[in-house]
Amino acid sequence: MSTEKAWVYRVEEPHGSEGWRPYGGDAERRRGTITTDDHAHGAKYVAALVVTDLVTEWDLRGTSSVRHVRVLVWHETEGTPEDAAFTVEVQPEIHAQ
Repeated sequence: MSTEKAWVYRVEEPHGSEGWRPYGGDAERRRGTITTDDHAHGAKYVAALVVTDLVTEWDLRGTSSVRHVRVLVWHETEGTPEDAAFTVEVQPEIHAQ
C-alpha cells in the first residue's frame, strides 16, 4: 500500500488591483510538484519547503530581495486559490532596516 502523495504548489506576488501574479521572472521555477511519502508531510510541510527555498534565495541575494509572496498548495492538481489545501503569505518586515 503506497502512502505517497503528490502536492502541487505555486508562488505568487501581489500585482496591484489585478490581484496576484506568478512570482519572479521565471514563473515555471516557482510552481511544481513535491511528492511526500509520510502522512505527517502534508500541505503545510510542502509550503514550508517552498518558503525555505525562497528564504535561502533571498539570503543569498541580500535582504533587499525579500518580497511579499504567497504560497499555495493543492493535493494532486492545481486549482483555484479557494481550493488550496494550504496557503501562506510571507511579507517582509515593515520595520526592517
